[in-house]
Amino acid sequence: MFTIPPQFVADTIQREGENGRKWLAELPQKVKSLCADWQLTLDGQPMHGYFGLVLPVRRRNIPCVLKVTWINKTTTLEPIALAAWNGEGAVKLLDHNATAGALLLERLNQQHSLNDLPIEEAIPLSATLLARLAIPNPPAAIPSQQAMVADIINSLHTRWQQYGQSIPAKVIHATHDLAQQYGPTSGHRLVNYDLHYLNVLASQREPWLAVDPKVVLGDPEFGFAQLLFCRLEDIEANGGLDHHFNSIIKHAQLNEELAWAWTIVRCVDYWLWALSMGFTEDPVRCEKIVNWLLKT
Repeated sequence: MFTIPPQFVADTIQREGENGRKWLAELPQKVKSLCADWQLTLDGQPMHGYFGLVLPVRRRNIPCVLKVTWINKTTTLEPIALAAWNGEGAVKLLDHNATAGALLLERLNQQHSLNDLPIEEAIPLSATLLARLAIPNPPAAIPSQQAMVADIINSLHTRWQQYGQSIPAKVIHATHDLAQQYGPTSGHRLVNYDLHYLNVLASQREPWLAVDPKVVLGDPEFGFAQLLFCRLEDIEANGGLDHHFNSIIKHAQLNEELAWAWTIVRCVDYWLWALSMGFTEDPVRCEKIVNWLLKT
């Protein structure tokens, strides 16, 4: 039927071990069953992200994509968020099977994302989309930013010690204080905190639509960090952090103080995660952003 991309196989096994290997072995039959249930025919080569395999399909000759994901606490929220947005600023959910971790989605242009645009064009578009997706009255199943921040607070010093105390102590202390200060009063909007340029695709229905959301009930400013981090080199080379930070604030109509605080917290949290994974470039990006925000 199709060949699972080798990188997706390697990532899944590295991340999930023997359970991942078993899940991969069952994928072809799972896809076959889903195609039968939803009357789909395969229509191209599979693509993938980190957690999901994406297959171009047709249903009654209408182009769609079938996404089958590894089931965890973030991927189970994707269809809930997409249903809440109902195609407003995000890819439209056509059907889903929670037990199988499967989503049937409208087909967008996988070959053209905001990552292809110059950063001075990509920033206003992505910032506007971040604000647009931050809708009130989100579904009850969405976890709170307060709980996520509490987890960061509780694990911060342990993780810092575990990974060699390579982040300056004053940065860890500042992060802890900011999380404690702003966490309890975080907002109640549906926030995509993983909105970045590769996850905004061109579309015929709208110029640009978000895909693969990671969501939380909180402040839109909690999604700010990705827009700096993911194209930091472009930002530094074309206007600098100060200019583009202010551009995001302006186009997303965000609170500058909250954007500053949550970007520090998110970058330090990601910095520690990147160290745990043995990454080398990501900690450098995080350090640059945090140092700039803290003026160190």
